Amino acid sequence: MPAGTGGGADQMARFLQGVISKHSLMKQPLVVVNKAGGAGAEGFLEVKSAKGDPHKIVITLSNLFTTPLGTGVPFNWKDMTPVSMLALDQFVLWVNAESPYKTAREYLDAVKAAPPATFKMAGTGSRQEDQIITVALEKVAGRKFIYVPFKGGGDVAVQLVGKHVNSTVNNPIEAVAHWRAGKLRPLCVLDDERMPFKAKVTDTQSWNDIVSCKEAGVDVDYLMLRGIFMPPGVTPEQVNFYIDLFRKVRATPDWKEFVEKGAFKDSFMTGKEFNDWLVKAEALHKGLMQEAGFLAK
Repeated sequence: MPAGTGGGADQMARFLQGVISKHSLMKQPLVVVNKAGGAGAEGFLEVKSAKGDPHKIVITLSNLFTTPLGTGVPFNWKDMTPVSMLALDQFVLWVNAESPYKTAREYLDAVKAAPPATFKMAGTGSRQEDQIITVALEKVAGRKFIYVPFKGGGDVAVQLVGKHVNSTVNNPIEAVAHWRAGKLRPLCVLDDERMPFKAKVTDTQSWNDIVSCKEAGVDVDYLMLRGIFMPPGVTPEQVNFYIDLFRKVRATPDWKEFVEKGAFKDSFMTGKEFNDWLVKAEALHKGLMQEAGFLAK
């Protein structure tokens, strides 16, 4: 996979490996290999070069678009065969629980009212999802943040708990422990609807209690892909084998529990629908990255 150990894609790949083995969904074992070099470019190029090999699949996130656009590496998602979207990962705008801001609008209004370069946003990496979302939020606020990159989502959450930064856009799974402990406050989920999970996470709140950013008057939405691709040149029968496999995975109680725990958006797409979504998502990333000046020269 084009990602490092311990991150969201790695967690999902190892979860899939476990469920496939536990329920005997495939005769051969599924082996997880991390290839994180060059913001995932190493993993993508390996799949691109394995033409016609049905024994290689790759789990991708939105670095499928950001890595080639930001680095100029000779790769495009069309160099692989799309299999299916497994889910979409949410982003939440978080502040420290002791900060005075109760709503996303209130927070962004404070950012706008402050002198430039006052507020700090922490995120994972540069020119990747967290910084792209930050640029979108800057447009709404009409003011720039100081963007502070860290190695992983865990570090980002700790920086906010320690009040070294003013906000983050962590995925739910990366900040949930600090939210439960009363250290962080979610302002809105970067989607046009609330998350459906109504089981209480803290003493008083569920994921469903977090308003959508759209509801909060902040028109920014961004969902991260968790998708499966194969090398180029594989047959439709080989693609259908994996579509069928992941349908079986999604029918297990393990999957339902995994989705709820990580507060994923449980969207499944294959075929033309998935292809159309990828075309739109690539155009969206290109626009956001162009505006932010993140495109490789």
